[in-house]
Amino acid sequence: MDKVFSARIDESVAARINSLARQLHSTKKQVVERAIELFAAKVEHDQKSGFLEQSFGAWEREERAEETVDAARAAFRGSFERFRR
Repeated sequence: MDKVFSARIDESVAARINSLARQLHSTKKQVVERAIELFAAKVEHDQKSGFLEQSFGAWEREERAEETVDAARAAFRGSFERFRR
């Protein structure tokens, strides 16, 4: 089901949409829908890639796993101590 969507766009963008629609023998609606689908796919791909790039090497720590766990537990216990008083 189609939904009416209204937005203000620059005249040059509107002209480009019209030009692409004529060039591709399609409607402006199809041009806009396809552009949004392509953009959304790119954003999703970039976000997935960004996560991997951010997490590479996260497992390579100078401290042992036990030390990390002990520090986390101590911080957790400390947060309870603040509220007991």
